[in-house]
Amino acid sequence: MRTRLPGLAAALVLAALAVAGPAAQAAVPAVDGPTCVAHDGSVEYDSVSGLWICVGGPYDGESIN
Repeated sequence: MRTRLPGLAAALVLAALAVAGPAAQAAVPAVDGPTCVAHDGSVEYDSVSGLWICVGGPYDGESIN
């Protein structure tokens, strides 16, 4: 019985994280490549994070989606 309660708690936490993850990503406004370039930025690949990012302009540092 003592091992079931922590297992249940862990399952509930993982389920909550699985539901909250996509919702958190959808809440963040994303910029696309043409918008970045149109606002005096450039699209560059960040090899450390493995993401395309906007460099320069008002969207500096934001990931490209």
